[in-house]
Amino acid sequence: MAEPTMSVTPYWELTFDADGDTEGGRADRSAAEVARRGVRDLIVFAHGWNTDRSAATGLYSRFFAPMPALAPAARIGYVGVVWPSMRFPDEPIPDFPRSAAAGAVRRGALDGETRHALLETFPGRVSAVDRVGRLLEQRPPEEAALEEFGRLVRLLVDVEPHGPQALFAADTLTDGVPHDGGPQMFAGPTAKVCEEFARALAGLEAGGPASGGPEAGAARGPGVEGFSLPDPWDGAHELLRQATYYAMKRRAGTVGERGLGPFVGRLAAVAPAVRVHLVGHSFGGRLVSFALRGLLAGVRAVKSVTLLQGAFSHYAFAARLPHDARAGGVLQGQQNRVDGPVVCCHSSFDAALGTMYPLASRMAGDARGAFEEFGVGSVLGAKWGAMGHDGVQAVPGTRAYTLAEALAGPLPASGCVNVDAAAVVRRGGAPAGAHSDIVHPELARLVLAAGRVR
Repeated sequence: MAEPTMSVTPYWELTFDADGDTEGGRADRSAAEVARRGVRDLIVFAHGWNTDRSAATGLYSRFFAPMPALAPAARIGYVGVVWPSMRFPDEPIPDFPRSAAAGAVRRGALDGETRHALLETFPGRVSAVDRVGRLLEQRPPEEAALEEFGRLVRLLVDVEPHGPQALFAADTLTDGVPHDGGPQMFAGPTAKVCEEFARALAGLEAGGPASGGPEAGAARGPGVEGFSLPDPWDGAHELLRQATYYAMKRRAGTVGERGLGPFVGRLAAVAPAVRVHLVGHSFGGRLVSFALRGLLAGVRAVKSVTLLQGAFSHYAFAARLPHDARAGGVLQGQQNRVDGPVVCCHSSFDAALGTMYPLASRMAGDARGAFEEFGVGSVLGAKWGAMGHDGVQAVPGTRAYTLAEALAGPLPASGCVNVDAAAVVRRGGAPAGAHSDIVHPELARLVLAAGRVR
């Protein structure tokens, strides 16, 4: 962990590679330093899909900034987790500088920023990235070109990795929603997958419902006046994005279980009085949740978990799935490893999780259903929904609050807690919506309330 310039102190950064490994013994030395600095409450924040370390550090600085004034008597330490992820430049983040290329990427070739991010995240894939870029620019009409595009994307994200990431099998990546193998979005015709993404994107850009493209598509099927089949190339960039997210989803689980979880265990051994509070945004929510699986037996250092627009299945903590009583979520029972509550913030304004996540999850997990006619959007979201869209599902005893109610407190001392944060998490354009609109003093207060940090 290093200590860069930050809005709060003491602050450290904990850096992991794609396999959850840290640099030498620096993390262990920093764990001892946490105890030496007299920290009582350690808030550990994991970012989502931000490949740039400076962007992640900027997020942490802005999110942590209100906390000292909110809990002036507390002895708080802060950790920012940095792990190899990526963000597409056309995803707007509220209050962050918008790329000059943003908004022009999806229907054209890869811009320089996206190409650089792909190569940084997936080293050794130069030829695949360049060919993908040419195909997106040229948009050949032949179906064979789309199939080539699908093969290249599959190669790029390495859907069957080797090493520690290979330990995260298919059931881990769907968080408990059963299916027959790896990412099935590549098992059928690429053109049909891209058409579905194009339809969903058109619905978002037209201001459609958060459950999105499915309802729009159902309302304007063949034979309806004004209907035209979408150009599959309009959805090809989204296929690349979602396939990349699939790789990030696998990586987040690996880093959480093999990296952050063991670190918390080592910290508990050298500083048993330190109370750890895990916070994760997007796939960072998945990362900190999988850290619970990496804790050694008997470690009770984690006193709260706060998930900000968590990009993983809302059934992840369920012991039984509503649509398959024989199966449970991949993190079933892990909420019991927390000596406090698991607080899940969700917002209906999060289009990334309300529309694209369930669509991509269905495509990744159900080869037969991926190309069938869309049903009602709420049905799609019910099976394939994300934590950050509608909260923890199918876990008995889960409590639900509005943000105002949660801040009025007190929050439950244990178990899963859903907090509707739409009062503040509401800004952002297509395709992600408000997914990254998380820097608010109200959410900083919520983190402190979840951990009873005073």
